[in-house]
Amino acid sequence: MNPAAFRESVTAWLAGHADELEPFRARPFTVLAEHVERLRPFHRRLYDAGFTRAGWPADSGGSGGSALLRGVLYDEILAAGYDLPRGFEFAEIIVPTLFDFAPHLARRHLPAILRGDLLMCQGFSEPGSGSDLGSLTTRAVPDRDGFRVTGQKTWIGNGAVADWCLLLARTGDRASRHRGLTMLWIDMTSPGLSTRPIAMADGTDELAELYLDDVAVPAEHVVGGVGQGWAVAMHLLQFERSTWAWQRQAHLLATLSTAAREGARPAALGTAFLDALALRALSLEALLTTAAGHPLGPASSVTKLVLSTAERSALDARLSAGDPILTDPAGHHAAEWFHARSTSVFGGAAEIQRDLVADRVLGLPRGSA
Repeated sequence: MNPAAFRESVTAWLAGHADELEPFRARPFTVLAEHVERLRPFHRRLYDAGFTRAGWPADSGGSGGSALLRGVLYDEILAAGYDLPRGFEFAEIIVPTLFDFAPHLARRHLPAILRGDLLMCQGFSEPGSGSDLGSLTTRAVPDRDGFRVTGQKTWIGNGAVADWCLLLARTGDRASRHRGLTMLWIDMTSPGLSTRPIAMADGTDELAELYLDDVAVPAEHVVGGVGQGWAVAMHLLQFERSTWAWQRQAHLLATLSTAAREGARPAALGTAFLDALALRALSLEALLTTAAGHPLGPASSVTKLVLSTAERSALDARLSAGDPILTDPAGHHAAEWFHARSTSVFGGAAEIQRDLVADRVLGLPRGSA
């Protein structure tokens, strides 16, 4: 099915089922587990209608077609005013990476992911290692059947509700830095693994800490080969800047439509729409590139910078409409306002992204001015 026909199909289905889909209208949450469970039936309805399978390999549980079909689905769900089920976010980041580096794992799990029965997270950051992943200390020691993993991860989105985690660990010595990292696929119910939700400024528990104490990981759960973790991680980041960024621009445009109806200041609204449309253009280009099987390259850092700018300006426009985000932190859209402020940090801090653009895109000389 081509994207235009698929869009018509999704739009007609959403309109035809509006009454039964009313419980899934966008609204803020505090407890992530409750939010996930509220939206799980919505995810299953989308699966039963055949929509979540579109754009994924037919030999692995999908129905085939371009990844553009998935972008169309997110566009229409969010434009219609519904919350996007949590499973879609990490599916777009992690599943393509599994297909490229551990296809046996992708084929095994994709049907449950598409049904909304399996949630994922990624374990990269540590208390002492954020943007500098080469310094991470979580250790994976070889044993007879695979690895034993010990360490701590933090700022894990979906961490408290995920079933599986794509986790970066050190298999080389500290001096090996990026060359001594290995990506592992870890069952979150494994003995020795525990999580603790992080209390966020917005009142939610969206992020979590992850503790690993001699957790067993079978050899078949190595993603990309021993010592190849850095390459896998860099490959993964491009999907944060293509399909996931596309999800965010669709959400932001829906937010701005609401702000316009509520009387947002024209200047704030105009700036925010320009930022969101710039993100839409960049993420569409990235989506087309990755869908064609081509790497994004360092220019994807530009998309990440525009994403964080668009997030902040969209919620500032909403605030200009009189939404009591700051005076009533428990009010509607408070969580999103605080989230927008964090987008310049997660997925690669803005300062690091600017350095990458200067060095690898613009070719500016290094050193002090």
